Amino acid sequence: MRLICKIFVFLGFISASFGTMAKQDAVNIFEISRDVPTSEIMHQSGKTYRLTDFKGEFVVAVFWSKTCGPCIKELKDLNEFYLAALKEGIRTVLISPDKDWRSTLEQKRFLKKYGAPDIEFYTDKKGRLAADFGIFTSPHTVLIDENAQEIGRIRGTAKWNDKRVLDYIKKLKTK
Repeated sequence: MRLICKIFVFLGFISASFGTMAKQDAVNIFEISRDVPTSEIMHQSGKTYRLTDFKGEFVVAVFWSKTCGPCIKELKDLNEFYLAALKEGIRTVLISPDKDWRSTLEQKRFLKKYGAPDIEFYTDKKGRLAADFGIFTSPHTVLIDENAQEIGRIRGTAKWNDKRVLDYIKKLKTK
């Protein structure tokens, strides 16, 4: 009987933690910017890049996985954000583990199915870039300024289709 009670308590903690992950956990803007790791990511075209290659652009890098429910749920809104942010000179990129995909075509179809046909996507070979950032959960967003410096993070989901999110990131870009 004690074992059964322990199992139910454990399952309760697990289900509560999944509920929390679906909410925006935290926005953290750093007082001092940090160097961006230089691990390579592969673009949907097959070309490899480093986030430092985007120096001169403000980048919103969203780490996600196709096995993450909250990640999938926010794809449509993230696509809307991507299109609006692009007009503001903000580059938004999706970065997922390469082990999630058999091909670029599979990833392209998946994104289209969940309402994100436009957004630029990359894969992270063996999760190296995510590990270098210390990211072990998704979704997790890294904000990178024009100097290719990490200035902050968003842990968990965001209301990407809320105009206030874009306005907030535009303000960060102009600082």
